[in-house]
Amino acid sequence: MCGIVGILASYEVSPVILEALRRLEYRGYDSAGIATVEHGTLDTRRAVGKLVNLSDRLVREPLRGQSGIGHTRWATHGAPAEVNAHPHRAGPVAVVHNGIIENHAAIATELATRGYVPDSATDTEIVALLVQSHMDAGAAPEDAVAATLARLDGAFALAFLFEGESDLMIAARRGSPLAVAHDGAQAFVGSDAIALGPLTDRIVYLEEGDLAVLTRAGMTIRDAEGAPVARPAVAVAAGAGEIDKGGYRHFMAKEIAEQPGAVDGCLRHYIGPGGAIAFPEAAGTLDGVRRIVLVACGTAFYACAVAKYWFETLARIPCEIDVASEFRYREPPIEDGTLAIFVSQSGETADTLAALRYCTGRARTLGVVNVTTSSIAREADAALPILAGVEIGVASTKAFTCQLTVLALLALAAARDRDALPPAEIAARLDELRRVPAMISQALAIEDRLGEIGRHLSEARDILFLGRGAMYPLALEGALKLKEISYIHAEGYASGELKHGPIALVDEHVPIIVFAPSDPLFGKTVSNMQEVMARGGRVVLISDAAGLSAAPAPWAAVEMPALSPTWAPIVYAVPAQLLAYHTAVAKGTDVDQPRNLAKSVTVE
Repeated sequence: MCGIVGILASYEVSPVILEALRRLEYRGYDSAGIATVEHGTLDTRRAVGKLVNLSDRLVREPLRGQSGIGHTRWATHGAPAEVNAHPHRAGPVAVVHNGIIENHAAIATELATRGYVPDSATDTEIVALLVQSHMDAGAAPEDAVAATLARLDGAFALAFLFEGESDLMIAARRGSPLAVAHDGAQAFVGSDAIALGPLTDRIVYLEEGDLAVLTRAGMTIRDAEGAPVARPAVAVAAGAGEIDKGGYRHFMAKEIAEQPGAVDGCLRHYIGPGGAIAFPEAAGTLDGVRRIVLVACGTAFYACAVAKYWFETLARIPCEIDVASEFRYREPPIEDGTLAIFVSQSGETADTLAALRYCTGRARTLGVVNVTTSSIAREADAALPILAGVEIGVASTKAFTCQLTVLALLALAAARDRDALPPAEIAARLDELRRVPAMISQALAIEDRLGEIGRHLSEARDILFLGRGAMYPLALEGALKLKEISYIHAEGYASGELKHGPIALVDEHVPIIVFAPSDPLFGKTVSNMQEVMARGGRVVLISDAAGLSAAPAPWAAVEMPALSPTWAPIVYAVPAQLLAYHTAVAKGTDVDQPRNLAKSVTVE
């Protein structure tokens, strides 16, 4: 979602803010801007499109000042246009914002009666106008911001600058993440550690409802009740600000290639020297769990859909999965003995966080996240990091396979704690799981073949993905990946559902991607393939050697390593990702920053 950077320093901040915004490009954006205060004068520069457009404007129209805020915008209210880009200014105040102000229309109507009329179509400008109205009435900046925050409904992370105030910045958050820092004679505000990593080695994550007042001399934080509060500073991980493609053409390609190491590191973190799975004590045991609820959005939801098979077949625990954006609005009953698991790469996904809060106090909660300082990690009863490392590409790859790895370990731990499987079988399945990183490496070795197929797929208008059992969620994920970055319409289906409607789409122009390791369900999948081929469909069969030799010759075959069918979804994610990647490259789309998408969706 939108990126925010703020700096109070003793040097010209515009170039530094611009560089920090470049580190936030991975979040997705359609416009950008910077505001500074120079000798008390507040000024802004904004531009639509990529940061290079803002950079060019700053060359033509330099923006001086040692106090500044910057922003990359992902449009919610108002189309991508300079008038809607941030920062928004109203009289003596400039503001940048991540989130959505739900009652902005009502406030705008009220302000209009007093002569405060917005120029843009955004909800953010209403925030600036409301602050201006309080300052026009005589309020000091901090009081004007506090009075404004009290009126706002919705989610926000905000940073403010003020005319005549070269040594003041105010930041606040409710719902959307925001970090602040003070380093000697400098102060910083940022959306995440990536933004601030090269600038400071310790940051403070604001809590829900916090307001921070920053000057070069120091900073103070007040909580939602207005009381002064001390928030702990955390160390910025080494390399947090380093954004490097490592010689790859795209971040997505780099992150796909990093999966063997990422999954191996995840396994090593949770498997002790004695070979036993070891989770943090706060996670508790799973022997008393009577029901599991898995909640997530997007790719993380498909990881949960795979995990449902594991929890039910290995641990024999009834398991429900739900899209986070629907979960809390049903007000589902939560039974005693329920474990609610919330999966989110960022740990800030707004709908998933809201679902967690609905379950808090009703069920035991567990977060599966990549960012251990995130809201979900802090608010869940326990958090399990997936340890994927920084993921820049908007389309999730290594985070997905690491989410699957943690969920696989959880399923095995549940089977152990509940005596659902004999110890020898658990040990054998864990040994199979340990071999997955090597299998991923073997899958990566067939990239050239997948690239060739991807070039053919780039000419298609519609593509179907099929899978059975735990491969069905992978079909959904494969279709999502292709849609995200190539903009080709794709749908994933359970193979058995083909005859219940989707087969009407099949002809010689519709490729069908089939994920089918040689497992007990393989024969049924082959029957579905034959139905497709009889109607001229171009089948891409992704299977192991045994499966390929037993199936009728498809239009294209991709040979995968033979491995345990239980863990096959983790490995078969690689060809799904590479097919999407090479199809997108062949089409010439923006692989790392696909249109209309954001890395972290921090608003509903």
